[in-house]
Amino acid sequence: MHGFMLSPVPGLGEIVFLLLFLTFLIPPIQQRMLAARRYRAIKRLEERRGSRVITLIHRQEQVSFLGIPIRRFIDVEDSEQVLRAIRLTPDSVPLDLVVHSPGGLVLAAEQIARALHRHPAKVTVIVPHYAMSGGTMLAVAADEILMDENAVLGPVDPQVGQWPAASILAVAAIKPVERVNDETLIFADIAKKAQEQVREFLVNVLLDDFPEERAQEIAQQLSSGRWTHDYPLTLEHLAQIGLPVSAELMPEVFELMDLYPQLGRQRPSVQYVPLPYREPLPTQPAQPGSKNG
Repeated sequence: MHGFMLSPVPGLGEIVFLLLFLTFLIPPIQQRMLAARRYRAIKRLEERRGSRVITLIHRQEQVSFLGIPIRRFIDVEDSEQVLRAIRLTPDSVPLDLVVHSPGGLVLAAEQIARALHRHPAKVTVIVPHYAMSGGTMLAVAADEILMDENAVLGPVDPQVGQWPAASILAVAAIKPVERVNDETLIFADIAKKAQEQVREFLVNVLLDDFPEERAQEIAQQLSSGRWTHDYPLTLEHLAQIGLPVSAELMPEVFELMDLYPQLGRQRPSVQYVPLPYREPLPTQPAQPGSKNG
């Protein structure tokens, strides 16, 4: 009778090594799988819309790395990638840009907006949740803005350092010039130029759809600093201003957004049954002493 050879039991060191190996191996695999799902979602939206779909999604508004907060915003790398995607798009193919962003660098936002404005076919900016500041600049450059009925855009008044340009100009105007230090005067000069530059850019992209007087008026409203920089401009407000907005947002957009989860959360802040309720929920009979009793 032949004996059976038993496999040696792995030691603690081997188990630890295997766990560490899996810890480093699994995240890249998960990321590749997520990227593939995003690609398929983008293709579905392209087939639905008959367009090239580009995403500019800064879902990680604030994550933490070694305790240091990292903020995502529109930067030069974004503009390079979006401009390349636009260059690869034939002039006859419509563009759809899905934007979810708190804003970012004026230079990068203007580069993207100019490229969108120059594209010969129809350009649509799709806003599922919010596109503030530089994101709004992109929306203004489009032929159409598709938004969720609860989504918002924001003012595009420039910021100089950490301060709104409009506020710097207001302070410089209120105080006697002999009591204003040189640094404030320099900031005021930069703020004035920044306001004029942003307003001029907005007028240039609005002139395709509005008479010059109306384009000047809309640009002034958006760039003058009449609101705080994070003031939410709703669908109704934007329609009142005269921008080409619509609430006809397709479900594929939200399916795409689900594939860009917020990072850095150990537990969800919001939970619900992820199904639409097409029928009213059954009502419970009122209990004695309840509000309906």
